[in-house]
Amino acid sequence: MRPVAIDLFSGAGGMSLGFEQAGFDVAAAVEIDPIHACVHKFNFPECTVIPRSVKDLTGNRIRELAKIGGQVSVVCGGAPCQGFSMIGKRVLDDPRNSLVRDYVRLVSELDSDYFVFENVKGLTVGEHRRFLEELIDSFDDHGYSVRLPWQVLNSVRYGVPQDRQRLFLLGAKKGLPVPAYPAPLSIKPGTHSELGLPFGPTCADAIGDLPDADRFATLVGSDEVKTSAWGKPSEYARE
Repeated sequence: MRPVAIDLFSGAGGMSLGFEQAGFDVAAAVEIDPIHACVHKFNFPECTVIPRSVKDLTGNRIRELAKIGGQVSVVCGGAPCQGFSMIGKRVLDDPRNSLVRDYVRLVSELDSDYFVFENVKGLTVGEHRRFLEELIDSFDDHGYSVRLPWQVLNSVRYGVPQDRQRLFLLGAKKGLPVPAYPAPLSIKPGTHSELGLPFGPTCADAIGDLPDADRFATLVGSDEVKTSAWGKPSEYARE
């Protein structure tokens, strides 16, 4: 049986895809936006998509809706956070940051073994750093250890054709080993090589074999088109 994952603030399922590829069964995804929820369901038809706000859910309710009876191995997601200006007060108590508190709450209520929290790099600088420190303390208060120091990871360092930096927190229930942050697998194209790592793929490597969308008038009123105009798949596509 594969370990069970739950994706909060799932969007169309980028994080879900990563966990599926890593061998997890993403049993539930919570996404309040109906369009993104529908896209997630299309991408992962076996996953229970819950189109509601995390504010309105408990860990038990998510388990009921997704028919999860066993242990939850990991909860992943990146909660929106916008409030950093409450002078003299805990930043985490700012109402605009309530979704982050709900993320921590649901990790605890689901009794997940591990969690992966991702967010914008900006949380690591200036006044935002205070918020990050309070978030780590909140996980500690709920019985979870966070792998420190936290890491800002760039997707281009992991074989993805995208230069995108995001903050990651990896955590584990106290008593369990806390996972280490992944070591880089590639480097940004055009930069100096290091440690013998290969260059990561470019956008051209990823989608350069696709036919030009401007050739298909059908796409003006449709999201799909049938064509035999495919060229030879790129090495990236074959992998």
